[in-house]
Amino acid sequence: MQQQYKNSHLYSLIIVFFFWGFVAASNDILIPVFKEALQLEQWQSQMVSFAFYVAYTVGSLIYFFVSKISKGDILNRIGYKNGIALGLLISALGTLLFYPAAQSNSFILMISGLFIVGLGFSLQQIAANPLAIAMGKPESASQRLSLAGGVNNIGTTIGPILVSLAIFGAVSSDIKSVANIESVKIPYLILGAAFVLVALFFKFSSLPDKIETEQEENISATSKSKNLLTNSRLVLGMVAIFVYVGVEVSTASNLPEFMRQHLQTSTDKIAPYVSLFWASLMIGRWTSSVGAMELKKGTKNILRFIMPYLAFAFFLLVNKLANHDITPFYVYAFVIVALIVGDILSKGMPARQLLIFSILGIVALMVGMLSDGMLSVYAFISVGLFCSTLWPCIFTLAIRGLGKSTNEGSGLLIMMIMGGGFVSLLQGYLAKDELLGIQWSYLVGVACFAYMAFYALKVGDTKKTADGVLDKEKE
Repeated sequence: MQQQYKNSHLYSLIIVFFFWGFVAASNDILIPVFKEALQLEQWQSQMVSFAFYVAYTVGSLIYFFVSKISKGDILNRIGYKNGIALGLLISALGTLLFYPAAQSNSFILMISGLFIVGLGFSLQQIAANPLAIAMGKPESASQRLSLAGGVNNIGTTIGPILVSLAIFGAVSSDIKSVANIESVKIPYLILGAAFVLVALFFKFSSLPDKIETEQEENISATSKSKNLLTNSRLVLGMVAIFVYVGVEVSTASNLPEFMRQHLQTSTDKIAPYVSLFWASLMIGRWTSSVGAMELKKGTKNILRFIMPYLAFAFFLLVNKLANHDITPFYVYAFVIVALIVGDILSKGMPARQLLIFSILGIVALMVGMLSDGMLSVYAFISVGLFCSTLWPCIFTLAIRGLGKSTNEGSGLLIMMIMGGGFVSLLQGYLAKDELLGIQWSYLVGVACFAYMAFYALKVGDTKKTADGVLDKEKE
């Protein structure tokens, strides 16, 4: 018997998606600040991303091996609510390290705090993603993840602005502000307190503790007999998650250095551009989430044009309230048209959308590498638009058919979030002047998108089926 879920359950669940976005995007402000303050090389500054994203791998490995040793899935034993609450408390512990780190300007303590925050996030992700997929019709699973991702990107849009204000103080268009690293402790301690409050909320909420679906009942016996690492769709999906998170994070985290070298943009003026990159993911996810709404077809078609510009308006409002000059960003409204066209052509099929947006991502990076000035900046930022819905597409394709092994499969996918650290580190290294240089280092991103296009063609029917998945899995 399939469990019935309420819309309120989904809306409660996606609260944690906000926190993931807030912290992840804020890292892109910390990177140039520590680079300047501690005289780091570009690849060394990328250790901020490396520590945070590798924590997902460590957390997922712990989850995977503890489940194997105890001969039972952890979340199935302790429940999804408790799992998410525990993950939030672990992340709260990590934020406590920001106080001594800021007091002593310690790079090691700062990235250690981020590592612990990432550990908590890994457990939250393992629980929240499959739960969001289960909360409704299978054919709209990727759209529900896009809706959750849209909330995630409210955090990514606000995070860089608030952290930048905390570090640099009031924004001035005429005076270059000096970084005050000690100021970062306050917003992160407040964030830690929010983690604790939301953990209590989840503990006592009516959120389901188990996933019970008809799909699970029908296929679990077959799935259980398989070794997960022999499932080609899952294994290839793990690599796809690795390169997806990699290109998303590395494009944003190397943007401040690109703008410093090519446009002489000072670190205290970079926050709106980082915010726009992450807001671009929000724009795409708000657009895709229309498919998960219980509305008439005509209304959905209208919203597909309205939602991206509502999200863009939110970005403009946040930056206006932060006293940033938003007039340079108006032209970005025309770039959003490419996203809308891609969304229409994808027809809600995960594999088809993955293919189309991967191709658009390659085009955006090539334009950024072959041009200069603000055209190249907006081209690199637009990568956020085309990354926006790739996570739900890959995740939905990769865990399909895993049955009772869904949580373990989810854990393996979450493990591959480490791509955000490794790919950023690789691009930062190749950005040396004697190697590729900062602009051509974005070839790394081209390779990432090329693999995702391959994955879309390999495991998905991009033309016929609604869920975009072939059922020709090898036995």
